[in-house]
Order: sequence, then structure tokens, then C-alpha cells
Amino acid sequence: MTATTPLHTPEHDPYTPKEAQELHAERTGRKLAAGVFHPRQLLVSLPDAFRKLHPRHQLRNPVMFVVWVGSVLVTAFTVLEPSVFSIAVAAWLWFTVLFANLAEAVAEGRGKAQAESLRGLKTDTVARRLATNGTAGTEEEVPAVDLRVGDLVVVEAGQVVPGDGDIVEGIATVDESAITGESAPVIRESGGDRSAVTGGTTVLSDRIVARISTRPGETFVDRMIALVEGAERKKTPNEVALTILLSTLTIIFLLVVVALQPMAGYSGRQISVIVLTALLVCLIPTTIGALLSAIGIAGMDRLVQRNVLAKSGRAVEAAGDIDTLLLDKTGTITFGNRQATELIPLPGVEQEELAAAARLSSLADRTPEGRSIVDLCVVDHGLPAEPGDDERDGEFIAFSAQTRMSGIDLGDRQVRKGAASTIRVWVTSHGGNYPDRADDIVERVSAEGGTPLACAEIDDDGRARVLGVIRLSDVVKPGMRERFDELRAMGIRTVMVTGDNPLTARAIAEEAGVDDFLAEAKPEDKMALIRTEQEGGRLVAMTGDGTNDAPALAQADVGVAMNTGTSAAKEAGNMVDLDSDPTKLIEVVEIGKQMLITRGALTTFSIANDLAKYFAILPALFVALYPQLDKLNIMRLATPESAILSAVIFNALVIVALIPRALRGVRYRPMSAAGLLRRNLLVYGLGGIVTPFLGIWLVDLLVRLVPGIG
Repeated sequence: MTATTPLHTPEHDPYTPKEAQELHAERTGRKLAAGVFHPRQLLVSLPDAFRKLHPRHQLRNPVMFVVWVGSVLVTAFTVLEPSVFSIAVAAWLWFTVLFANLAEAVAEGRGKAQAESLRGLKTDTVARRLATNGTAGTEEEVPAVDLRVGDLVVVEAGQVVPGDGDIVEGIATVDESAITGESAPVIRESGGDRSAVTGGTTVLSDRIVARISTRPGETFVDRMIALVEGAERKKTPNEVALTILLSTLTIIFLLVVVALQPMAGYSGRQISVIVLTALLVCLIPTTIGALLSAIGIAGMDRLVQRNVLAKSGRAVEAAGDIDTLLLDKTGTITFGNRQATELIPLPGVEQEELAAAARLSSLADRTPEGRSIVDLCVVDHGLPAEPGDDERDGEFIAFSAQTRMSGIDLGDRQVRKGAASTIRVWVTSHGGNYPDRADDIVERVSAEGGTPLACAEIDDDGRARVLGVIRLSDVVKPGMRERFDELRAMGIRTVMVTGDNPLTARAIAEEAGVDDFLAEAKPEDKMALIRTEQEGGRLVAMTGDGTNDAPALAQADVGVAMNTGTSAAKEAGNMVDLDSDPTKLIEVVEIGKQMLITRGALTTFSIANDLAKYFAILPALFVALYPQLDKLNIMRLATPESAILSAVIFNALVIVALIPRALRGVRYRPMSAAGLLRRNLLVYGLGGIVTPFLGIWLVDLLVRLVPGIG
């Protein structure tokens, strides 16, 4: 076995990168299926929709507040002078307000199930707090709610972590399934970028000492509950700007409707307050006003379905406007574990001879790289994976970071594999020559982005010689080039950040298809790159998990911290990925763009809707005063009353019809801004004009059958 066994070896991680990717896709698919809109959600959320009829809640939405006031006004006039028409208008105006509330209630209700499961984590945990004289001090049992920032707590196998913190002593496997939904336990240890633990998770083995990093009521679980319920959701800048625009349009249409009364009076006819109010509700942008909040909540919900916690809606919105994406190479673009991909023999050495030596020298190397060399020899050359009887008697030399090589001694024969510089010293110290040809191969493999390992032997005659070079490659994840092509189509520039040398970084960047790369990157280099991009007016997103990533995460417009990372990283970022999957940043950008596209599409539909209703209703309303308008009454609405009531009914029903679209989001396809605008205008602009004409006409066919209206 190795002298120093890395934590992330197959013994500790039962899944290969491919298997882990498949499991993640399967889990993500289940979450997406769970988040799909079901009609039953309308019925379940109906009580919440009635509770939201309170005027204090309606005041938050200026457009719907106008509708609420209009409903009250029409109801009052209906009580004074009841008629079939006034009762019907009053009822459908209240339905309009109720359906708007229903859209928001359904969006919020989708997060309540997850919030309830998270509340189950907030048990009355008893913490084993260490006295102030350090980890060697005495313990005292205190309620978890009494813990303060900086307290040291002991957690052993079978116990629940009492609060968010960082491990300062020990290593343990932790069950985080309650937070992440992932059943496989994870390893947490002190002194690294995987030191963070979350309150409510369970330690499965060993003993750790953690330093509490959050106050009671402000833990990760507390914030997650508030966010998935929408309790702390604040309007984003774009939402505020759109609300101002909608309020302005409402005021404009209010002035238009008010101006109709003197025009009608001049013509010798008065229009009732009920008709004017109904007309106002039909003309103002009630559709997008009703759905705006639901779109924002649904955007946050789509992130939660993918196990990403956004600390604010602003972060989700910013993700949709990202211009530059900083991606770490290891674990994001590549699998992160180098694998043997080729054996390159020196002149005069047969491929099979090199394969046999490479296998022998790697039998004692239990690192992922060593195991991949054995696998390559087994698959490509048919050699046995386990030592034979004659080989078991040999002296195995385990790989270590100090010697930087591994091997086996079989009597007088010695076989070694390791870093080229180490093998050079080993060969020359035993009287052999290190050929220039080996140096040429090592330089070529390095220039192509691989990691070269030299293989050498001392044969039975005592002759030391180099046999060849083993190429290790950090394999680029499948489909990455296609994903980067999609990002490029969106106008997003991708930059790979790595600590590798420029030659290796360039080779990986070209294979993956990124636009640019930053090699030998230090924390200050990341900060400088982000600031340079931002000075050019671009928005930047990046991922990170270590304390050294915290400044860059805080500087980036969208900083996605890994849940496995340190508390400093999670505090600095404005999103936390519970799966700790660095490629999730690409999904986050797509979700942000989908939210912006959905808002833009439904706004286009709503405004086009209002313009269509304006030209559909007014001719029918004033045809008695101005017979010339009959030519514009293309729907041939029966009476002014049926025209108004049909428009009010359609106005309410279209909100319900668009709730699923607001929650699911408009389907996102990578395209330019010009292409996106063209699609919006053709689908939602033209559709918003045609739909009211068809919808109001169909409703009018039914309304005209009602006595007292038709």
C-alpha cells in the first residue's frame, strides 16, 4: 500500500467519475420531475390565495392594487344598484385579483414541502461544547440554540452536528442527505477546503471538533428555509424597473379611461363607473402584473430543484446577464484525476516490454494514477491485474510524495516508475545513462497537456536503462466543448483558471474549447482578472471552495461556493451549490437567462394583449355613439355590456392559463440577443395580439346567451 493514501481514492469514493455523473443526472432528473407544474397545485394553493386578498399584501403590487380597488368600487355600486351585468363584472374582477394571488401562492407553495423537510432538521440538538481552554479542555452539554460564534463542539459517530462551522480537528464521514439529497456519505476533514460542516447533518464515523461560525437563527438551514418559502425574497433591480414601467402604463391607461367620460358626455351619453372600471382593468397590464412575482419565485425554485441555494434573487438575475464565466480546470472542465492513456517506448524497446514493466512498477501504487496504469496494461495488453505467485515474493516499493516513484524488487531485477527527474537520478546512480530521447518524449507529452512518468529497470545483469514514458492525461469531461459552444452562442466568454503551467493549460483549453485561460493562477491573479473584466462593463461569474477563493467570490457578480468548501467561501459567494459540482455554474447561468427570458416574453405578451383589447373593446363600446366604428368591430361583439364582460372574463382566465408557463419558464435556447428579440416578437408579441381577439370572441358567444347582458 502507499505510504500516504490520498483521501479521494476508490477505497473512499465508490463511484467512478462517469458513475457519479450518471447518479447526478438521475438525481437531477428526479428533482426536475418533482418540480413540474401539476394542476392540483392550484387547488392546494387556493387558501393562500384568499389570504393574500388583504389590502396590505395588495399594496406591494401597484397594478394589482388598482384592480383590487376597482373590485371594491364595483362591488359597492353593485350593492347599491344590483344587476346581472354589475354582479358578473364584480365577480370576475375579484376572480382576477384571486388568480393573481393564486399564481404567487402556487410559486411559493412549491418550496413549502422542501422547507418542511428542512424544519425537521431543526431538532433540539444537545451540543458537547468544549471549555474555553481549548480542545483538550472539559466538555459541557448545552442546547444547540445556546451556541455562539467561535464555540468549539465535539461531534462523534451517530451524533448530529449542532450548528454550521469548520472542522478544526479530526476527520469523519458525514451524512448530508437531508441537505443535499445525496445518500452517499462525504468526507470532511480539518485544514483543507473540505472542512465545512452544516448543522443538522449526521457524523457517521470517527470524531471531529468543529468551530461554530453562525449565530442561532442564521444557520444555513434557517436561511434556506426562508429563501425556499420566499419569505426573504426581495425584488431585483430589473423587477423594480419593470414594476415602475407597469405602474406608468397603469397611470396612462387610467388617464385614457377617465378621458372617455367627458367624450361620452359631449356626445350625449354617460358611461357608468362600473363600465369604466372594468375597461381600466382590461387595459392595464394585469397579466404581467399578476405573474411578475411568480416568475421571480419560480426562478429561485428552479435553482433549489438543482440543489443550488441563491442568497438573493439579484444573484439569479445577474446570472442571466453574465458576460464572462471563470471555470476552474480540475473537477470542472476535466474529471480531476489523471489517467494513463498511452505507453511510449524508447527505440529498441518493445511495447509489450514497456507494458509489463509499467504494470510491475504500479502494483504497489494505490493512487488513482497508479491504478489507471495497471488498468491500461490490463485492457490494452491483456496483462493480469493482480500480482502472480512469483511476483508476490518480491519487495513492493509504495509510492510516496517524498520519493515520487514506486516499483518492485524481484531478486536482482528492480523496476521503477515515477517523475522523469526522479527516474533520471535513480538510473544514473546505478550506472546507467538517461537518454536524450526520453527527455524529448517528456517535453512533448508536457507540451500536449499530459503528465509524463518515466519507467526504468535494472535487469538481472545489473544494467540500468530507461524503457519509456507513460502519458497521464487529465481527461476533459464529455460534452464540455458542446456546452462551451452554447455559451459562446449566448455571447458568454469562458475562461479556464488553473494552476498548471502554460503549456499544459493551453493544451487542455484547446481540447475543451474555452475562449481563454489563466495559467499558474494565484488568488490575486483571479481577483485581477475579475476586476479587469468588470472595468470593461462585463458581469463575471466564478466558482470556488477554499478560503483563498473567498475574495474572488465576493468580487464576482455571481459567486457560486461549493457546499464542501470553507465557511469563508460560502459566506463570500452569493450562491451555494449543495452538490459541490463546479459544472453547476453553467446550469446556473442557463436558469438565470431562462428567468429573464420568461419575464421578457410574458411582458411582451401582456402589453400586446392590452393593445389588442383596447382596439377590440372600444369599437363595440362606442358604436352606438359613432356608427363609423362598426367597421372596426371585427369580432362582431353583441353589445357594449357583453364586450366589457367578455374582456373582463378573458383577462382573468388568461392569468390562470399562463401560471404554468410562468412557473416552468419559457424554454431556453442559446441564441443571440437579436434572435431572442425576434422570437419574442413573433411568438409572444404576435400571439399577444391574436389571442385576445379569438378569446374575447369565444367568451362573447357564451356571454350573449346570458339574459340581461346579450
